[in-house]
Amino acid sequence: MPTFTPTTPLFDVMRDPSAHEIISAEIPELAANPILHTLYHYPLGLILSTEERLRGDDARRAEILARLTAIEPSHAPAVPPSNVSRPEPDYEAESTREGSAKVSFPAETAKWAPFEIELQGPEHGNPFTDVELSAEFRSGSGAKLTVPGFYDGGGSYRIRLLVPEEGTWTFTTASNARSLNAITGTFDAGQAVSRGVVRVAEQFHFAYDDGTPYLPVGTTSYVWTHQGDALEEETLATLAKGPFNKMRMCVFPKSYLFNENEPELYPYEGSPNAGFDYLRPNPAFWAHLERRIDQLEELGIEADLILFHAYDRWGFSTMSQDQDDLFVKYAVARLASKRNIWWSLANEYDLMFEKSTEDWERFADIVTANDPNAHLLSIHNCREFYDHSRPWVTHCSIQRRDIYKTAEMTTEWRGQYGKPVVIDECAYEGNIDQGWGNITGEEMTRRFWEGAIRGGYVGHGETYMDPEDVLWWAKGGSFKGTSPDRIGFLRRIQEEAPGGRFEPLPGHWDVVSAGLENEYELIYFGFFQPTYRRFVKPQDVTFEIDVIDTWNMTVETLPGTYSGRFRVELPGRQYIALRLRAVAVAGE
Repeated sequence: MPTFTPTTPLFDVMRDPSAHEIISAEIPELAANPILHTLYHYPLGLILSTEERLRGDDARRAEILARLTAIEPSHAPAVPPSNVSRPEPDYEAESTREGSAKVSFPAETAKWAPFEIELQGPEHGNPFTDVELSAEFRSGSGAKLTVPGFYDGGGSYRIRLLVPEEGTWTFTTASNARSLNAITGTFDAGQAVSRGVVRVAEQFHFAYDDGTPYLPVGTTSYVWTHQGDALEEETLATLAKGPFNKMRMCVFPKSYLFNENEPELYPYEGSPNAGFDYLRPNPAFWAHLERRIDQLEELGIEADLILFHAYDRWGFSTMSQDQDDLFVKYAVARLASKRNIWWSLANEYDLMFEKSTEDWERFADIVTANDPNAHLLSIHNCREFYDHSRPWVTHCSIQRRDIYKTAEMTTEWRGQYGKPVVIDECAYEGNIDQGWGNITGEEMTRRFWEGAIRGGYVGHGETYMDPEDVLWWAKGGSFKGTSPDRIGFLRRIQEEAPGGRFEPLPGHWDVVSAGLENEYELIYFGFFQPTYRRFVKPQDVTFEIDVIDTWNMTVETLPGTYSGRFRVELPGRQYIALRLRAVAVAGE
């Protein structure tokens, strides 16, 4: 591999462990810069020559450059040392009576409702790492599920299950803590109180467990749960009035552009000044996150939960392997009983230079092994796609790689991966200085329509400048853009389609269309502006035709019906769609 030179992009330098270590030691403010990721495409020499710390010190700059260019580059991540204690069978003395912990659980619940066992147990040592706890659940039909438990602080342990079927269930606990082991119980699950978990349906789409189609109309607000009650409640009120039914959001706080405030709660015990104990999760933080996820469910919104990301100044992105594994296990044990959870292993996994493909595969194994309800699972890219053909990847979670082409690639990605295509980041409507955050509402709406007609699902976000740095994409608050209402209009059009979704149709070389051949067709002209369109359809099928203005959100049904060869007059402006609805077939 070639050595580094002054023209090497900073991205390639920073992902090398040895080079990263040198820059962190010599220019710590660069390594910790909240806008570091906006500097990645600049050459190393230019970055060093413009760093404030090195200004006027040519000798020091030359020395650092010489050290960096002497490195033989490697992308193998540095692995922090492990310091996690292992559960031991003698965590409690033999004199402790087996199964003696106080236990409580409801006698009745419902299908697709959460069921929780709470136990009062030991507190000595570090129960987060010293105690293993699970329960085996059995249903009357013979179903058997093993569900992990977790420590919730104050001597409280919990085991949670999203109950997948009606009937009588029994459980038996297993633990290396004698007081928590071999506790049994019985409960009854009645009729379903929800539609169940969202699954992949018909290869490229989604539906709830009860078969109801689910159209993911997503938005992103990465760290909205870290902003304090006032702003978080404003975010929920905005969502309640908006069109979105999926929210991309992080577990960890974020350090980046417009994200320089400290959160009120941290996921671990400790503080930024004193440091954090990555082996002791903070139950208050997790309870707060759970409450917000529950509030999303009350609004009918799926929580697309991002487990890891690189935008970090607290050390959460550079924990040891065992600490990472503890985090993933703890998150899944606490949250897998939420009906509306989707798992995303990472936002921009390829910017987390300390993690390897083996790490991501291990995290996927942990999630799938510990989530008895098998919620949707994905991983999100920045520059390089993960291998979405991996069997654990349920759907493609994509960030655009081309500045211009995004939704247009849906067709190719569907063909390549054979899975649902969710373009979670197609760029954001806004006006910041970053190219990913200053497209117009018109362009955001166009990308939604283009992706939808091609059989995919595009995600929204907003990055409008704000004097208080409250940008929706990061902190939530209120919408400022023009696309949300238009996206809601698209959602209504999709829900009216056969099967409640769009399936691409062939047949047009210059525009995209979706529907059912000779029954229903929706044609989208995007940024083209024809004044008319000619058609050739079977003579024995009669259509009514709607002219849809996707920007002004109007539907005009044309007079009369159409069949055979015909011409449709169009308004000659952009963002128009045509909908053909078969109303009669000869002989019927």
